[in-house]
Amino acid sequence: MGGHHHHTHHVEALPETVHVSREERQSATRRVTLVGAVLNTVLSIAQIVGGFLTQSQALIADGFHTLSDLVSDFVVLFASNLAHQEADDNHPYGHGRIETLATVILGLMLAGVAVAIFIQAWGRMFSDIALPIPQPIALAFAATAIIGKEALYHYTMRTAKRIHSPMLKANAWHHRSDAISSVIVLLGIAGAQFGYPWLDPIAAMVVAAMILYMAGQLIMESTSELVDTGLAPEEVQEIHDFIANIEGVENVHLLRTRRMGGHVLADAHLQVNGRISVSEGHFISDQVMHRLRKRFPDIKDVIIHIDPEDDETSHPCQNLPTRKELLAQLQALPSTAALWPDIADVTLHYNDGKIQLELILKETSSPEAIQAFRQACSNITCIKQIKIFTKLVH
Repeated sequence: MGGHHHHTHHVEALPETVHVSREERQSATRRVTLVGAVLNTVLSIAQIVGGFLTQSQALIADGFHTLSDLVSDFVVLFASNLAHQEADDNHPYGHGRIETLATVILGLMLAGVAVAIFIQAWGRMFSDIALPIPQPIALAFAATAIIGKEALYHYTMRTAKRIHSPMLKANAWHHRSDAISSVIVLLGIAGAQFGYPWLDPIAAMVVAAMILYMAGQLIMESTSELVDTGLAPEEVQEIHDFIANIEGVENVHLLRTRRMGGHVLADAHLQVNGRISVSEGHFISDQVMHRLRKRFPDIKDVIIHIDPEDDETSHPCQNLPTRKELLAQLQALPSTAALWPDIADVTLHYNDGKIQLELILKETSSPEAIQAFRQACSNITCIKQIKIFTKLVH
């Protein structure tokens, strides 16, 4: 059918990636969908009534195809209204998945319509009654449907691209596939006029097969989102490389992505220099978040975990004592007692499964007390190194 590549939009920084507000997205979706709904209502009534009057089964099938679109339009409207609600206590990640679930339900409904039409046309083709030839006026109904649906496709696609809505894009392809099915119907009716009456039910069956294919696509894509399928490997690689080149980031690992109703959610572990302050590490993660969302507008939310070392394969520090436990252990040793009153600050660095201790002393302490403290530390296996500084405040 040529049409269904509507989810392979790459995360590119398009020149027109102006950030579209939620309200604007919602009103654009509503406007496009309403226009589609009105036009589809008129077309489906015309096709079904026309099909009965002119005895064209293909035209009736196409009318139901259009009607299924109409139902889909209302599902889309209903779902996008719910999906655009703000996050709340029960749905802290927002309501984007409602749109996805609605698409699955819609796909199942379409599949049902397709099967019903196919069975009916099949039965008619192999019945003993002579096949009726549709009246020539049926051609006019089919031609009108083609023009209307192709116009809807262009109108919907333009808006979908502007507001980055996969759902509207899917809807646009929906209109395009409708136009194609109407072309098949036109050919079937025309063929019947030239003495091949079986072409009309054949056209009805082709339309049914197309509806079924489309339903399958909708179900497949949306279920893959519901089970948290990540982005394509090349897209993930592009995001990975972009983060890795940001200043302060030494390494990126455990980068994970998933989709949620037209947005992308990502989380990553960033390795930074283990000796920098907590606030600098936080500053680096903020930079990454800001620049990532600017470069890839589809990314809505990024969760970043800062690491002083690569913890992808192992967690060497997880069994080490906490600050409170380590200081209690040291204070319990009599040989450290002389130095405690002079200690202004203790910094711990957890790295490579060991702790590096940095002490800052208030004033110059006796070399004996310092030596005794060092000796005590050397007996504690988890301490790799101890550095002692004296505070000079100018």
